[in-house]
Amino acid sequence: MDIVVNEELKAYIDPLTPEEHDALERSLLAEGCRDALVLWGNVLVDGHNRYGICRKHGLPFQTVQNPRFQSMEDVHLWMIDQHLGRRSVSDFQRGVLALRKREILAARKAEPTAPASHDGAAATTEATVAEPTAPVPPPAPELHSRESIAKAARLSSSQVVMIEKIQKQAEPELVAAVKSGTISINAAAAVATLPAEEQRAAAIAGKDELKQAAKRVREAKRKPPREEAAGAADAAPTPEGEASPADTLESLRRRVAELTAENAALRAQLAQLQAQPGAEGPPF
Repeated sequence: MDIVVNEELKAYIDPLTPEEHDALERSLLAEGCRDALVLWGNVLVDGHNRYGICRKHGLPFQTVQNPRFQSMEDVHLWMIDQHLGRRSVSDFQRGVLALRKREILAARKAEPTAPASHDGAAATTEATVAEPTAPVPPPAPELHSRESIAKAARLSSSQVVMIEKIQKQAEPELVAAVKSGTISINAAAAVATLPAEEQRAAAIAGKDELKQAAKRVREAKRKPPREEAAGAADAAPTPEGEASPADTLESLRRRVAELTAENAALRAQLAQLQAQPGAEGPPF
């Protein structure tokens, strides 16, 4: 059988890092390809990296059909579930996959009568896919809340919220940084609130600048209570003809400074008088 590599499926899950790919290659060369590649007809669904390495070195491999696939959506959901269960997948990647699963299930629910067909897969791969004989797979559990998404991805609900923010607001450079582990999910969510140019500049500058940018955002949100009170006083309307609280406070400060200076001058004069010969102390 001629195995067809669907580039859309190959890119559906984030690729291995060069280090991870090298480690897999060493493992296959030492132990062979023990896990079968998963196919849908003649389309490769799971095992793209193993397939490429085996072909490169002429290593034998096994294949297995998954007859439960009825559509490309079924393939995507299966791929997502497979990667959600793998320890090597980062927290951010699991969150993205769980959110992607929610979108697929929501779209499927919105069109319950849409016929299942291989036409999409055939058009994409330009390959003939054998019609499966197995019954239609049972519906996947819905991910209708952040709590259910967090459970599926083994994350907290707050992490899911931050990942959603990153997906919506972060520039590609910032997304690449969080995918690579250069910046944490928490810090990336903070930096994502900055203007696009600032995000890109921080990401290009590297890990230290990203940390500093996240710190600046957090500090800006944590405004001291005194500053907030002063800001509220400044913003409060002042009746016409009356001094505002800020003006009154400034006047009092000036008056205190003047009295302090006068007091200091009087003390200096008294000291000079007491230092003169024959001077008597104060009559009190």
